[in-house]
Amino acid sequence: MSEKVRIIETKRVPHGAVMLFGFPDVGLVGVIAASHLISELSLTEVAHMDSKLLPPLIVLHKGLPHSPVRIFGNHDTLLAVSETAISADTIYPVMHALIDWGRNTDVKMMISMSGIPIQDRQNVEELKVFAAASNSEILKMVQDKGVQVLKEGYMVGPQAIMMQHCANTDVPAIALLAQCFFNYPDPEAAAELLKELANISEIKADVSKLLEKGEEIRLKARDVMRRTQHEMSKMKKTQEFDIPLYVS
Repeated sequence: MSEKVRIIETKRVPHGAVMLFGFPDVGLVGVIAASHLISELSLTEVAHMDSKLLPPLIVLHKGLPHSPVRIFGNHDTLLAVSETAISADTIYPVMHALIDWGRNTDVKMMISMSGIPIQDRQNVEELKVFAAASNSEILKMVQDKGVQVLKEGYMVGPQAIMMQHCANTDVPAIALLAQCFFNYPDPEAAAELLKELANISEIKADVSKLLEKGEEIRLKARDVMRRTQHEMSKMKKTQEFDIPLYVS
């Protein structure tokens, strides 16, 4: 773990858990899904990030200060979530620190929750969820569960770093990507992602409340989406709309 990024444990951390990631990205799919899981599964904060690389801010909840990057958990699940956009300049050390910390707790798998932008999202009623994996064995497991595989394309942002670092360090990892708006909070996409998460893991949550509060979530998430959009432009996030040149 980088000396510039510290993960401070505040409660007992489960070993052998599945570790999820929900970071600000397109449609805020990962953050919305993470927030819903914390509520539905009654996850409690077990650790937080301390780093001068993060913006000079704290998050206030019920009048008390918290790091914007925190890790929640229970006996078999860990969930890393950020309540602020992580800058393009610091996303590598932040994600590497979280992944290396997870490896030290012997996580059995890492799953990134995010979105994949589509044109004319407002006209799409049935959203698809795609997956990519860090190795062929995990990819086969995902396919056997009936999840569509993102065979060709680009990934940009936190999930891209997670997938590459996990592949390099031999950590089983999956990226779940729900079709979503590019720059508009998309709780419906988050709900579809959580359904697929329940399909490939033991992590299950009722999404009915998430869908009921869709408009409320969109209103609350507008400012985070605006800041996230600024950082996404630095990461060349629009490249996810492109089709890559095939190289065998």
